Amino acid sequence: MELIRKPIHYTQEGKSIFDQFYLDEDYNVPDQKEDVQRIIQGQAELRAEDIRPVENYVKITGKMYFTILYMTSSGDPKPAVLEGKLPFEEMVYAESDGNETFFLRNVRTEFTASAVHSRKLSLRMMAEMEIGRERIRDEELTENVESDAPVYRKTRNMNLLRLAVSKKDTYRIKEEITLPGTKESIGQVLLTDISVRKLDIRMGQDEILLRGEMLVFCMYLSAEEKADWIEQSVPFEGRVVCDGVSENMYYHIQHSLDDTLADIRLDEDGEMRVLGIEATLNLRMNIYEEEEAEILSDMYSLEQQCVFDTKETVLEELLMQNQSKCKVTERLSLPELKEDVLQILHSQGSIQLESEQHTSEGIRVEGILHLSFLYLRGDDAEPYGSWQGMIPFSWLIEYPDMPEQVNSSLSYHVEQLAVTLAGSEAVEVKAILSFEVFLRRLVPVEVITEVRTEPLDMKELSERPGIVGHIVQNGEDLWSLAKKYMTTIDGIREINGLNDEKVSQGDKLLIFKENVSIL
Repeated sequence: MELIRKPIHYTQEGKSIFDQFYLDEDYNVPDQKEDVQRIIQGQAELRAEDIRPVENYVKITGKMYFTILYMTSSGDPKPAVLEGKLPFEEMVYAESDGNETFFLRNVRTEFTASAVHSRKLSLRMMAEMEIGRERIRDEELTENVESDAPVYRKTRNMNLLRLAVSKKDTYRIKEEITLPGTKESIGQVLLTDISVRKLDIRMGQDEILLRGEMLVFCMYLSAEEKADWIEQSVPFEGRVVCDGVSENMYYHIQHSLDDTLADIRLDEDGEMRVLGIEATLNLRMNIYEEEEAEILSDMYSLEQQCVFDTKETVLEELLMQNQSKCKVTERLSLPELKEDVLQILHSQGSIQLESEQHTSEGIRVEGILHLSFLYLRGDDAEPYGSWQGMIPFSWLIEYPDMPEQVNSSLSYHVEQLAVTLAGSEAVEVKAILSFEVFLRRLVPVEVITEVRTEPLDMKELSERPGIVGHIVQNGEDLWSLAKKYMTTIDGIREINGLNDEKVSQGDKLLIFKENVSIL
């Protein structure tokens, strides 16, 4: 006998690792920068440069980039910016056999800067990281068996999820914004915030199609050193070459925006009224296709004894690829804003996921929307201020009657965020949180790995009765009865006048030994 095998390629995700660490540093204001009178706002971004396993740890190294918006202490105070970076190295405990790949799934940072004096600042940064882990697995499934003697086979049909492409790639975004006529020309860029707010991903033939929207905020000084700002949505679209993918494939793609840059450019009249926007969209892609597979699960022969070895493995079937949106609406009473707030200039948000629970109704996620915004005041001496806080949320990603054994890959980001004044000392927050889930059923399978034949025990067979009356027990089917009594399913059906293979507990069957007949 010879087994007919089929290879299958898939990913196996391990349990995510969560880590939090802090950086505390003193920062001296560079000589070319003006003295600090008051810090308005600070923000930080973590960029990992290397992630690698080291014994029972994951070593993550990179830099924390920070931006600080402040008011100068000169005779004519004006907004200015300090920018810098701090290296970090974090060792996270993670037992591994060395065959796993580690990656940052979600990152959130908090940044606080306080003035020690006008030339020295104290910086405190906090980073929360969710570290994903996965391995590529290759299995061989036994589909059939070739034999010179007649063999009866039992197979199991499955729609397996097979990994077609696993890769990392980037797409470089290059766009421009022209200032409207009501805005001052740009003399010096102070503060920029560029984020992806919407991204639609589609599979094409040997390519991945991207269509999205960036939200660009830029605060700047005019040539006369007057502060101004612009906030605008910038659409973009493009494609990434990806050999081997097609339109009918499924995917779980994680994305992040890095290396953002806004530079001043001349317009057609030679004025500095154009902002060049550049950014790198990082894509971590696992692309799958469903494949019908017939797995050999049992066999027997009436002429010889089939003895086989098995091993247990776990395969995956796709349940759902889904994107859902959670709406968050909240009115916040903020007495600390007082009555002199004229306008909300820009808002930022990030998601901290507190729990992810699998229920019979779907996936229940609970977390916190961290919120900050920059605002304009009616005080010429202190014209800008910032506020930060949090809003809890709960969301159900629906999947009725969800099985117990599942594996889910979840990505999330803030898709829309608007903060508006709502009367005296209050703001209204409206946000849309996007959750992308790739849900798979885990299916344990016994795979036949080796088979051999042995002679039948003819003495034992000859002592068996030629006719047996059998009452079907719980869990029995025609296959198990045919194998047990050395006959065939068709033989049992014919004698008992069955139209199909369905039997129920308590059914009475007459079973003949094969090659024995009664006239």
